[in-house]
Amino acid sequence: MFDLTVRPADADTLPDDAPDTVVSCTAKDAGIVHELLTGIQPSDLLRVTGTLTQPRTPDEPARLTVDILEVLDTALVPVLGEMVLDRYADYVVIFDADTNRVPVFTASGQWVGLADNPDAIATLIDIHERVHGGDA
Repeated sequence: MFDLTVRPADADTLPDDAPDTVVSCTAKDAGIVHELLTGIQPSDLLRVTGTLTQPRTPDEPARLTVDILEVLDTALVPVLGEMVLDRYADYVVIFDADTNRVPVFTASGQWVGLADNPDAIATLIDIHERVHGGDA
């Protein structure tokens, strides 16, 4: 499952607080899932074709089952800001330009610890793996 954010072609003329339309999606084709995980970047221009299923209750969102995913145009490579998320296998770290300390989490969101500097990340992950038997 994934969410698709839909923005109109003239989004730059809308007010800053104009809401985006978010469509809940699923895909059965492994190629589509692979492309979403490895090839699609935020702000890529996509054409998505599939079947829209209406919700059973008013509380549920409509769901789009994606059959075809086409990349029409790729987004510009974003300039990284003051904070950067990075992945170390099953771990996620957050680099902040204002500090050397680096928060470390498992990919599932479990708190691992705060590394004193980027060089200490590997040691912190190693300790976590030894204590938890390698299960991130």
